[in-house]
Amino acid sequence: MAALFPFEVHTPYRLFYSGRIEALILTLADGEICVYANHSFFTSPVRTGILTIRDGEGKKRTAFISEGILEVKSHKTVLMADAAEWPEEIDGERALAAKKRALEMLETAMLKFETNNAKASLVRAETRLRARETAEI
Repeated sequence: MAALFPFEVHTPYRLFYSGRIEALILTLADGEICVYANHSFFTSPVRTGILTIRDGEGKKRTAFISEGILEVKSHKTVLMADAAEWPEEIDGERALAAKKRALEMLETAMLKFETNNAKASLVRAETRLRARETAEI
């Protein structure tokens, strides 16, 4: 049996996840990473993407996460994200509508911040849809 370590995911609205896990996979600013017990300590920005958690029994669970910070320490690993949702919590129709709005904003954006906001919205919407599909809801 692989070593387990404590992991928590916090959002501004709730404690999304807390438990002892075998591994986690997510996307940092410079690429994807897999963290196991006794990983070297670090703090890094996290990109919007899919979080994969493997529990002590080898079962995988995926979730949507948006931007945040991952902190790996000796006693605990903590992810602080702007948003986190299990696939069953994601409203598919709402995500499709958000994707459509983001695409429309990209077509009409005239200023750089409008384009950046539209791109970020599009990534969040597409990632939510991908999270739902991977869970086959």
